[in-house]
Amino acid sequence: MRDALQIFAAETLKQRRRMSGSKVIFFSMLLWPLLELLTLYYTVLPVVGGGAIARRWPAAADPQSMLAFLATGSVGFSFYFALVQSAWHFSFERQAGTLELLFLSPARRLSLVVANGVGGLIQNVWLFVCLSVAVLALTDAVHVAHPAMFLVAFLALFVPSLGWGALLNGLLIFSRDSAFLFTILGEPMAFSGGARLPLWMLPGWIATVGTVLPLSGSLVVVRGAILDGKPFDDLAWPLVGLGVSTVVMLLLASLVLHLGERRAQRTGQLRLF
Repeated sequence: MRDALQIFAAETLKQRRRMSGSKVIFFSMLLWPLLELLTLYYTVLPVVGGGAIARRWPAAADPQSMLAFLATGSVGFSFYFALVQSAWHFSFERQAGTLELLFLSPARRLSLVVANGVGGLIQNVWLFVCLSVAVLALTDAVHVAHPAMFLVAFLALFVPSLGWGALLNGLLIFSRDSAFLFTILGEPMAFSGGARLPLWMLPGWIATVGTVLPLSGSLVVVRGAILDGKPFDDLAWPLVGLGVSTVVMLLLASLVLHLGERRAQRTGQLRLF
């Protein structure tokens, strides 16, 4: 346990040293997500309050509900995309020549990729999350059955995103084209994962893809707990689904790391695809 904590602390410190020291980082953490949220809000604002859409989509009944819906989606997406960014930066260690040193260290490989994800979350999302919480507090759209549901909502984002980050780190370490995954897991993930529109409004095949993404499951729990006032019992099955998907992602990450390291020992190349 002590060794794992040291790995977590080292990865977090490494990311902080790499990304801090410049005011540009605040643009990445706050201004850019805020501009995207405002752009999306004012894009959909003209249809808010319309009778036809409001009957099927309660969040479209008034501007505050819509803002709360989009804010929760933006927070959820910021969690998952922060892991995409950390995995992308982790892949740069191949170019810097430090990736081999990580594999020569006695640290457990899965602990390394999970720690990298934790460092990415701590570094990238805290400021925008604070802003979003303030926005939600200023609206009348927040309805919770019990204060503990805030913790449930946070864990529904935090835990699956770590599994997501571990899997992405494992894939991008052994990938020759990390830019491709970085691109498709940006805007397409936000669109198909339900961060901006409910899945039922999307075409069938896109909604099917969205249900596979852990982001959509996390948003079901977050919005149900914070906006719809659902108790824990009503969210039990989505939480079970998130737990299962997290375990599956961690197992896949462990498998990818094992296969990649075995191939590296055999061929001398840190590459799977």
